[in-house]
Amino acid sequence: MPAPKKYDPETQARAVRLYDERIAQGGISQAGARREIGGLLDINPGTLRNWIRREHGEGTTPPASAAAEPANEEITRLRREVSQLKRANEILKTSAAFFAAAELDRKLGQ
Repeated sequence: MPAPKKYDPETQARAVRLYDERIAQGGISQAGARREIGGLLDINPGTLRNWIRREHGEGTTPPASAAAEPANEEITRLRREVSQLKRANEILKTSAAFFAAAELDRKLGQ
């Protein structure tokens, strides 16, 4: 169960808006603006940074399906290869047993 939210969406939006306004004024770094606004509103600058990234769409990861497609193809190829190798091993085991039995029969028949 996730922790309860400490800040409501309105407070988060206000903090991001204040940050954007402070950056637009200039003369301060992004980290400095986060510290300043965080101090005003009693919000951790790291928390404010996460809100800003979410609001501006930065730092979002691409959908998992887009990254997984090449991996799925490779997994399918590797599974096919494993299946073929297992069949080859079974054939080799069977043929080895057959020839070993034939050799044993040949030695017993002498």
